[in-house]
Amino acid sequence: MSDIKVGIIGIGHMGKTYALQLDKGLVEGAVLTAVCGRTKQLEDLKMQVKGNVQSYQDEAVFFQESGIDAVIIATPHFSHPELAKKAFAKGIHVLVEKPAGVYSKHVMEMNQSARESGKVFSIMLNQRTNPLYQKLREMIQTGELGAIKRTNWIITDWYRPQSYYDLSKWRATWKGEGGGVLLNQAPHQLDLWQWVTGLKPKRVHGFCHYGKYHDIEVEDDVTAYVEYENGATGVFIASTGEAPGTDRFEIAGDRGKLVVENNELTFFKLAQSEREFNATYKGGFGMPEYERIDIPVESDNPGHLGIIQNWINSILQGTPLLAPGEDGLQSVEIANAIYLSSWMNETVEFPVDADLYYEKLQEKMR
Repeated sequence: MSDIKVGIIGIGHMGKTYALQLDKGLVEGAVLTAVCGRTKQLEDLKMQVKGNVQSYQDEAVFFQESGIDAVIIATPHFSHPELAKKAFAKGIHVLVEKPAGVYSKHVMEMNQSARESGKVFSIMLNQRTNPLYQKLREMIQTGELGAIKRTNWIITDWYRPQSYYDLSKWRATWKGEGGGVLLNQAPHQLDLWQWVTGLKPKRVHGFCHYGKYHDIEVEDDVTAYVEYENGATGVFIASTGEAPGTDRFEIAGDRGKLVVENNELTFFKLAQSEREFNATYKGGFGMPEYERIDIPVESDNPGHLGIIQNWINSILQGTPLLAPGEDGLQSVEIANAIYLSSWMNETVEFPVDADLYYEKLQEKMR
């Protein structure tokens, strides 16, 4: 089968990176065919690519005339669902940057278009290619940890100075980005939080602080508390205003605790079930014995290239997707729930009413 002709819409930092990777032949079975962006972006890219790449500024002409088989969408957040729907309508396969969108109502419309088109739809959740998180997920799914009791992710190493937010007027605004650290920096962690555990929240209470550390209108500091169907609880903390930051993910279960920190996976393995120990131990003070096991993990993480290659392989060979596009809804839904809870100052049921969230977001944008 001939190579897949790939187009890219949005030639900012990530879009340009993908274009150069494709132009260098780093993705087997794919050829960069066309790009769509602003004049200055296109001129800069033209100086760096070697292949014969068509350039467009009008998205309608890009989709109609470029002859591409597949498109990578790397534009600002709000436009992801609408552009994906246009691509599906033209019979084009889609890989969309994270987040899938800003609000779940829009993302659900995109997912429906994807299903109706029958095209291969993926999302750039590139941490799913990380062997560390793949191993973590495997240990949970196979039952080594036992029933999950608690999850706790502190991800505060997203530090950003004020100058970062001052680069563009659309940054850190409700109208431009639709959110702050939850929607811009932490979608990968929001996705992994659910993907590795297999748990979705039942109830959510979010505490968002808007412009706490920066002169911005969206949140730069978040603490969220969730309750799961099985009785487990979880906490998610994210910030762009702490230095030095922390990235530590703990998952406590009946058989011990798994910890991810400093790119290492550690299993504190109990000698017996905690519930069994609790029910049978007669010594007053005491706790189950455990051993610390440093879990070996492969160092090679293909990251963004891995997701693109997997998407192309799925188009050409039917390879299962590591990050199906429909999965992008999960992190958007939980971000929406945290925001809505914070705005209303109350615990919300998950998933939240998509129409209600859209209405409240419009108020913020106004």
